[in-house]
Amino acid sequence: MDNFRRLIQILVTFLTNAYLLFPFGSVIYQGPLKSLCHPGLHCYSCPAALLGCPIGAFQNLLCTVRLSMQAGTIQFGASIVGYLGVFGVLTGRFVCGWLCPFGLVQDLLYRIPSPKVKLPAFLSYCRYLVLLLLVIILPLFWIDELGMGQPWFCKLLCPSGTLMGAMPLLLLKPSLWQSIGFYFWNKFTIMMLIIVGSVFISRIFCRTLCPLGAFYGLFNRVSFLSLQHDSEKCVHCRACERRCPTGCLPYKNPNSADCIRCLKCLQACRFGALDYKLRSGVSVAFPRRTEH
Repeated sequence: MDNFRRLIQILVTFLTNAYLLFPFGSVIYQGPLKSLCHPGLHCYSCPAALLGCPIGAFQNLLCTVRLSMQAGTIQFGASIVGYLGVFGVLTGRFVCGWLCPFGLVQDLLYRIPSPKVKLPAFLSYCRYLVLLLLVIILPLFWIDELGMGQPWFCKLLCPSGTLMGAMPLLLLKPSLWQSIGFYFWNKFTIMMLIIVGSVFISRIFCRTLCPLGAFYGLFNRVSFLSLQHDSEKCVHCRACERRCPTGCLPYKNPNSADCIRCLKCLQACRFGALDYKLRSGVSVAFPRRTEH
């Protein structure tokens, strides 16, 4: 299952970054597909990107709320929220575990041999602060003289944008180095800290700073796809806990907001105590280990 999930992650990353003409012309693809958003954290400015970023699109809508109101139209990003809400309602944080390109980057970094560090649980609440402050409040209320906000998550923090957008653009267009300043170096520093941290701490960005993960996590308890724990079969070996990349306790809280639906706990359980089911009660037939 791990190999299959990795294959899906790689295929999704390459298929959504399949614009092979980026070394020529205007570099960034601007075709009709860019009006669609990737469900994961995926930089709009990546030269090879065919799809847009849902967080960036939502921020841009909030940035122009006042101007749209003056023009007689009110847009609060309902279409983007609805788009992400569909994924959340159907599968919770499944996108984080299977479809997010930056999630793949972190998974690969964590495979580098090194001492592994356990992340304090309270840090998981930081991602909700990022969602509220950088994605919603500041773009909506911190405006310039023209009534425009700024996409502060993209400008101040997003490591995916730096790694997959800014860095390739600087390599392709060296003249851009003359225009970089505080915001780039701030994001570059954050990106490097996250990259180094990902070697020692599994999914460090997903667990502490990702606003998209915070949003999807709100649906884990109510999504159609849910993890169910059978206490009668559980022997409390805690194999599921040891295999979880985000520090969840499936035997205590099977649908935690931290769960990225990677199915590693399901594979770790040899006693059939964990099962993924649809809300209708239909079991999802994932292959798993069994006790002999």
